[in-house]
Order: sequence, then structure tokens, then C-alpha cells
Amino acid sequence: MNVSSLTEPDLKRRLAQHGIAIRTGAFVTHLQTAIPRVAEGIHLLYADFPLIEQGGFADFHVRLARPRNFRRWFKPQVLFLFDGDSTFKPLPLDQAFPMLEWGLNWCVSSHAHSYLMIHAAVIEKDGFAAMLPAPPGSGKSTLCAALVNRGWRLLSDELALVRLRDRKIMPLPRPISLKNASIDLLKRYEPRAILSREVADTMKGTVAHMKPPADSVARAMEAVPLAWVIFPKYQNGAATRLDMLPQSRALMRVADNAFNYSTLGADGFEALAGLLENAQCHDFSYSQLDEAVSAFAALKPATVLT
Repeated sequence: MNVSSLTEPDLKRRLAQHGIAIRTGAFVTHLQTAIPRVAEGIHLLYADFPLIEQGGFADFHVRLARPRNFRRWFKPQVLFLFDGDSTFKPLPLDQAFPMLEWGLNWCVSSHAHSYLMIHAAVIEKDGFAAMLPAPPGSGKSTLCAALVNRGWRLLSDELALVRLRDRKIMPLPRPISLKNASIDLLKRYEPRAILSREVADTMKGTVAHMKPPADSVARAMEAVPLAWVIFPKYQNGAATRLDMLPQSRALMRVADNAFNYSTLGADGFEALAGLLENAQCHDFSYSQLDEAVSAFAALKPATVLT
């Protein structure tokens, strides 16, 4: 049973009463909220995600609610509650759905230490993954959204989850976060993409989220090996350019983007070194999405070349 099997009114009712348990990759989140715009976002962007039977195990218990003070009526706000505790400062009520997305990222990055976790988008094609570690503003999510609309499978927009036992990347497909100018850019690039409504004046500017492809959601338990590490950088007017990068330098830069590299100690180093052992590493600059997508289409994994 998927979210799409519920009508929007039925979903709103369930969320407000007992909540729903929804699977995203390897994790189950129990979510409860009476905020209509969160229900609308779930109905639109999580339509293909499986629902889990109530009463079963959930990794994360999340509730979004209005504060029990005067801010329920004056410039209303929203709280993100994890196991009943308020985790972040309240945000304007209008930002409830983006807050859910940011909070779910926090749930995984703060607790899933059975994985090496790297701040990166990850996509897959023909059984091999490309990881795109990059800081905010580098064009990572825009490029990721363009690629998954041109045949690449979405593994994650934000978190690369590396299994410690075999160094394969575990998918965590969820809506792709787009910001500011990248929203209209993606709309022009792929008019059929399904986007949430835009929310202005957040801490990240104007944000919207793109629905992940149904095939990526259906294959969310298929882990894959890494073939490429590509550090993307959008530069206005820049030529599309892919430059080889030594693995030793790439390892240090990936470690800088890891959430728990130090926490895992020797296991983290061994996982990262093993992850990059057979990967080709590149710096990548671009300004045109069509050219960037063509450059990715020409990638060949080292295991095929040899």
C-alpha cells in the first residue's frame, strides 16, 4: 500500500489522528501532524512511497505541530518534534513542509551510524553510482534533478549512505530540494517535473521540492557500487569541463563532507578508502544543463574499461 492509495482528505485525517508510518529507503518514519500543508506535500511528493502497517517498528517518530502559546494565532509557527522533544527553533507555519524535509535529513544524519554518511547527491546508471559531494550553492541539487529527469536513478539528493560491510551505497530517494533560481531553471529544463509550491523567505531563500521518480522509489533497497566521485560547481558562463582528480585529494575532500567520518574512527577511514578504491574522481564545472547531462552520459566505469 502506497501513499497514493489514500485520497488527500483520508491522508489528512490519518496524519492528524494516529499518524502514518512511511518507508524511505532503509528507514521507517512515523509521522503525525494536523498541518494541512504538510499533508498536501506528502500527498503530492510521496505518492509512490510505501506505507507500513500501524503499530510496527519505526526508526524515527516525528510530529509537526503548532506551539501551544500565543504564536498559534499571532504569526503562527511550526515545531519539529522528535520523540516528543522540540529539536529546532520554531519556523513560520508557511515553512512546515520544508521543515519536515530538513528534519528528516537530520534524523538520518544524526542517528544512522551503521553507515558512513556523506553530504552528497548520488545517482546511478547501469549498475554504477556517481557521487556528487558539494557545499550549498554549488549546483549539486540542480544537476541531480536534471540527471534523474534524463535516465539516471535517484539514490539521494542529500545523503550518500555507504554500507560499512561492503562499501556499496544504499539508496535514500526522497524529494529533491531546489532553491531560488534553480527552481525556474528546472521548470524550463523539464516542464513535466512535479514540484511542490514555492516557499519564500526561508533560511535558504525560496525553496521548492521535486517529486522523485517512481522507479527510484521502487528500487530503494538496491545498493550499488561507486564508480565516480564528481565535485560539481555551477559557474555562470563557464564551459563544461571535467578534470581528473587524484584519489588521495578526493578522499580528503569527501572526508570533509562526511557527517560521521570521525565518529566511526578506523571503520570510517576503511569505508572511505574502500569506497574510492575503484572510483574515478573529477572536478566538474558547468553552466548549461544539457551539456552537463551529455558529459555524464559519456562516463564509463573503470571496471568496464579494463
